[in-house]
Amino acid sequence: MTIDSVRPEARPPAPPELREPPLAGGRVPLLGHGWKLVRDPLAFVAALRDHGDVVRIKLGPKTVYAVTTPDLTGALALSTDFEIAGPLWESLESLLGKEGVATANGPRHRRQRRTLQPAFRLDAIPAYGPVMAQEAHALTERFRPGETVDCTAESFRIAVRIVARCLLRGAYMDERADRLCAALDTLFSGMYRRMVIPLGPLYKLPLPANRAFNGALADFHLLVDEVVAERRASGQKPDDLLTALLAAKDENGEPIGEQEIHDQVVAIFTAGTETVASTILWLLQVLAEHPEHADKVRTEVESVTGGRPVAFEDVRGLRHTNNVVVEAIRLRPAIWILTRRAVTDTSLGGYRIPAGADIVYSPYAIQRDPKSYGHHLEFDPDRWLPERAKEVPKYAMSPFGVGNRKCPSDHFSMAMLTLITAALSAEYRLEQAPGSNDTTRVGITLHPHTLLLRSVPWE
Repeated sequence: MTIDSVRPEARPPAPPELREPPLAGGRVPLLGHGWKLVRDPLAFVAALRDHGDVVRIKLGPKTVYAVTTPDLTGALALSTDFEIAGPLWESLESLLGKEGVATANGPRHRRQRRTLQPAFRLDAIPAYGPVMAQEAHALTERFRPGETVDCTAESFRIAVRIVARCLLRGAYMDERADRLCAALDTLFSGMYRRMVIPLGPLYKLPLPANRAFNGALADFHLLVDEVVAERRASGQKPDDLLTALLAAKDENGEPIGEQEIHDQVVAIFTAGTETVASTILWLLQVLAEHPEHADKVRTEVESVTGGRPVAFEDVRGLRHTNNVVVEAIRLRPAIWILTRRAVTDTSLGGYRIPAGADIVYSPYAIQRDPKSYGHHLEFDPDRWLPERAKEVPKYAMSPFGVGNRKCPSDHFSMAMLTLITAALSAEYRLEQAPGSNDTTRVGITLHPHTLLLRSVPWE
């Protein structure tokens, strides 16, 4: 035996040294990259992937970490090293509060999810079907042949009516739908500016934009208080989400506080109206821009229903219609930017992430990544056929989130969106009217600036 033949005791390989993420170019003094996020935000977040899987950006003096790949956004969402926090949630705090399911973390969030989840179980959704169908057909009736429709108002109206009737058992709330539409449009635009350019005290000055923002915020919270007060005054306890909230207990078995009830209803309205209404707007824009797919939806509806009005029971058979909805959400997600915060020193993709660091990622950019999608900017519903959908990387399409932060209303929302698309397409071909402007307005959510459509009966 020679000395060379004696193997030393095997040692585990040293872990690779964590790297510092590269810094994106183009920052300016004081504002950092915030000016790009104001000037052309969608182009900016899409271009970050060219700098790396994890990239540092500056929002004012603050360093923020941007994650650009599907697998790392999935890891971010599923890891306990990160929590709901960061620039987005700080900007939304004046709207969403600190005690609702949208912003809570840990045991409070788990307890709140248990309160909300029964309303969105798969076996609970069919009970909402008649309301969804009624409202979808009522919307179709408001699209009269040859007349121009303000789609922003109509999208908010149907979103509010379905949420109010299904989850809050409220009246139709047409007047409140108009108030919600005006308030949320102002709020989500103002909150976006506060997120990307955190100038703190300047937003407290009595400037016109700040006064408009504060007025919209006050009216929104007043509207929520009206809804809760009306239910209490009625003495009624229907089997709905608001009744569950009013009866909910905290971790000590005590009734939850008024602020938490308020914040939970705020979360229902923001998720159930602003995001859904924005998605409906994009669906209407898609149907006008791609009449060939609207025609395919019409043909599919006729084959499934035999000519009767489309109903909730038909949704599972409307496969192309569903794919149209999914593809519209892929290209134009209502929520296009999200943030998290590291609760401990950790890593992502081999990059060092310090405790307290804020992380940002964009579903808009992830869902348009050419590495994940062939012809990534084309509207192609057939990419969601089973044989093609399996080619899409995991987490490259997660419009309702993943893990314990996944939106509980995903099935509810998809059924509603599919029914609306089917009901309208069965009756009309849509085309843009003079004065329509379907370019993207960017706030916390995305929606067309001014979508005006004319309905034309199928020949």
